[in-house]
Amino acid sequence: MHDSPCAPHALDLTGDVAELTRALLDIPSVSGQETSIADAVHAALTPLGHLRVHRNDDAIVARTELGRAERVVLAGHLDTVPLPTTPGARGTVPSRWEQADGQRILYGRGATDMKGGVAVQLALAAALTAPRRDVTYVFYDHEEVAAEASGLGRLLREEPGLVDDADFAVLLEPTDGTIEGGCNGTLRFWLSTEGVAAHSGRAWKGVNAIHRLGPALRILEEYRPATVTVEDMDYREGLNAVQIEGGVAGNVIPDAARMHVNYRFAPDKTLEQAQEHVRELFAGYALEFADLSAAARPGLDAPLARELVAAVGREPKPKYGWTDVARFSAAGIPAVNFGPGDALLAHTDDEHVSAQAVRDCFSALHGWLTD
Repeated sequence: MHDSPCAPHALDLTGDVAELTRALLDIPSVSGQETSIADAVHAALTPLGHLRVHRNDDAIVARTELGRAERVVLAGHLDTVPLPTTPGARGTVPSRWEQADGQRILYGRGATDMKGGVAVQLALAAALTAPRRDVTYVFYDHEEVAAEASGLGRLLREEPGLVDDADFAVLLEPTDGTIEGGCNGTLRFWLSTEGVAAHSGRAWKGVNAIHRLGPALRILEEYRPATVTVEDMDYREGLNAVQIEGGVAGNVIPDAARMHVNYRFAPDKTLEQAQEHVRELFAGYALEFADLSAAARPGLDAPLARELVAAVGREPKPKYGWTDVARFSAAGIPAVNFGPGDALLAHTDDEHVSAQAVRDCFSALHGWLTD
């Protein structure tokens, strides 16, 4: 456990969940700097006698132990991406309230991704002293960085039985108040070419490695990403170049070049099948895989998921981006995304969430866990 040099920020878990969101926003928590917010969450949960609270570095797990027949996980990450650097950006720290179209709107880094969801978790943890199913509340660090640093991944590896004994999981990532099932997988790889260096004034003496990327670029240009139906949900795939490197000077024919490619694949494929697909597409090229994250199936056929859909009252949608539901799926736990805020606003200069969206999310989950 971390020792903080000063008293943790005080969080009121029993007041307005929208104001709790603001209190969380005002604790800086860029990835790698989560200790202060983890201290605050730990301090707020520890006095609650109906919970067993455990800390692993900057991840906090709080569990009811009521002996219910079912157990669900409510999970969310504590970290944010770095603060915006654009002058006048409102999606920063400290946060601020504004009024628009008769609604209170909260601006700040993490308002959408995902302090609103974390506030809902904390408010539910305080309010639900006797839910009709046991609940494991998981607050974790290092989500907005490389997958191997994930606090949730660390918990699943190092604390068997603490999180992975659940029957169902809800990840409170922003979904605009609609359940989003599963998620696309993602893999990234570098495709490399070699050439022969020469002075550009005598280019015929060399072989241009950047030009040798041309056929691979044409493959990408002509590729038609699939839309794949999985459990009645349509997942749109994507295969795109995201970065190109090559060349050393303006008068040198480059002897090496490489292209960074991202493949977002539907949950009908395993990670191994996705890798094989891109190897076949780019046969003859050297591929170096840089990130490998499996997809997750929707999980909406689970009885607990059907009850949650009924409680929310909206038609579920597929999740196109990758989220940590994939980690729960890999652990054998059906999982969905459901949280306040529009995911399209995440990481933007004017990131924001409405007070009502946070309250509505709290009400839906409270009803599901108590009715």
